[in-house]
Amino acid sequence: MRIGELSRRSGVPVPTIKYYLREGLLSAGELTSPNQAHYSTGHERRLRLIRALLDVGGLSLAAIGEVLEAMDDPEQPVHKVLGVAADGVTPAGEEGAGPELEDAREEVAELLRRRDWQADERSPAAESLAGVLSALRRAGHGGYIDLLDVYADAAEPVARADLDYVQRRVAREDLVESVVVGTVLGEAMFGALRRLAHIDVSFRRFESPQYLSGPVEREGSGAEDGGEGGDERGGGGGGEERKGGAGADTGADAGADAHAHAGDPEVGTPEA
Repeated sequence: MRIGELSRRSGVPVPTIKYYLREGLLSAGELTSPNQAHYSTGHERRLRLIRALLDVGGLSLAAIGEVLEAMDDPEQPVHKVLGVAADGVTPAGEEGAGPELEDAREEVAELLRRRDWQADERSPAAESLAGVLSALRRAGHGGYIDLLDVYADAAEPVARADLDYVQRRVAREDLVESVVVGTVLGEAMFGALRRLAHIDVSFRRFESPQYLSGPVEREGSGAEDGGEGGDERGGGGGGEERKGGAGADTGADAGADAHAHAGDPEVGTPEA
């Protein structure tokens, strides 16, 4: 296909395609004349990958170049390609050296040892985590660090699912591309799912009808209270049956009021 058709099929403007060609992110097409080149579906696939890493994954063009270079090197082990992709999505640490950061690094190293994770304690991901721990303490939320193992427990099955997806590929090109996609776009997907889960849990805890209406009296609890009131009002006159009956009536009214209040559409209904 010509570059115009490649642009239409990929959704990437022609000037951008030419820029990627100059930067080496996209391989040159097959020359059919001094000023014309032919491009294949492989070029279209690579363009779609570049745009996904850039637009959704948030990688810089420089990081994308490193990832693509590792992908295209047949001598690179898949584990190495995964590491390059992971480094691309890991925020660069901006924490200055100091005792706080060193303590955080030791905590990360201890986490890796405790969970027997085969990861370098000085890797970009580990350094990023240490920076987060240090920042939490400076912000006065060091208690959040107690959730570290809770987060790690959630991360392990997600990581296994990512690699299970990768291992279904047979051809190396498909395998390494799925490693990159699973690492970079999987990061974005997991973050989005976490935010959606936050919204749901927040609503259920703070905005649900049960939360807004407060505790509702148990059925029959009013009758018991009413019975006591009947005894006090009855004094020495009247029979037990009459006093109990009055109390039961009072309790029934209280139970009915509580039930009606709980069903009131203006009470405990979240705003649209």
